[in-house]
Amino acid sequence: MTDSISESVSPTLEQSLEKYGISLEGYQIEMLREYCDLLWQWNERMNLTRHTDYDRFVSRDLIDTLELADRIESGVEVLDFGTGGGVPGIPLAILRPDLQVSLCESVGKKASAVDDMVKKLGLPVPVMNVRVEKLLEEMNYDVLVCRAVGPLWKQGLWLQPHWHLFGQLLAIKGPNWTEERKEARHRGYLQNVKLRKIHSYTMIGTESESHILKLWSAMKEEPLHVE
Repeated sequence: MTDSISESVSPTLEQSLEKYGISLEGYQIEMLREYCDLLWQWNERMNLTRHTDYDRFVSRDLIDTLELADRIESGVEVLDFGTGGGVPGIPLAILRPDLQVSLCESVGKKASAVDDMVKKLGLPVPVMNVRVEKLLEEMNYDVLVCRAVGPLWKQGLWLQPHWHLFGQLLAIKGPNWTEERKEARHRGYLQNVKLRKIHSYTMIGTESESHILKLWSAMKEEPLHVE
């Protein structure tokens, strides 16, 4: 992958993928292009994403999803909570059809928009308009994933009574994750929770790094992940 975003914006998804050195199957490119079209159409009606060209989509949303996908075992049940406009859950379902992906979004209008996208894409992905803590009272998942759904202390607050009900949480975080961890521990929301940074990668076009954190119940053995 290249280290910077060029000044000219790629007019097609294929050119953007080539720019950043990403190789995908033809059907995946077609589905991701259709997803972008649907997402950007919905974005004209409500705020779902700031990434409204192919370069921003690829260099932010897709790369985050690819890095996450490389660290999830085959065949497991995954819940993307606070999915917003569908990232990382929808691209993850396209890139990893072996996974059983579900989406959770508490804001009704966003959940309806994402459900419309999923149906038009023909993806077997349930979309639930419910808060994650309520959903976990009824459903179990192997892996929870999230991106841009608040600081670690809020995630710890939401999940506090439910860590024993799922295998692990994989959270995509920015460079301030250590400060977030400190605050979450200070507030007491990571009690009986183990946390480990399992991967870091440079955010294209910046000098910052993104990080994938793994969190799980301290009452359980550390879950496996793909290195």
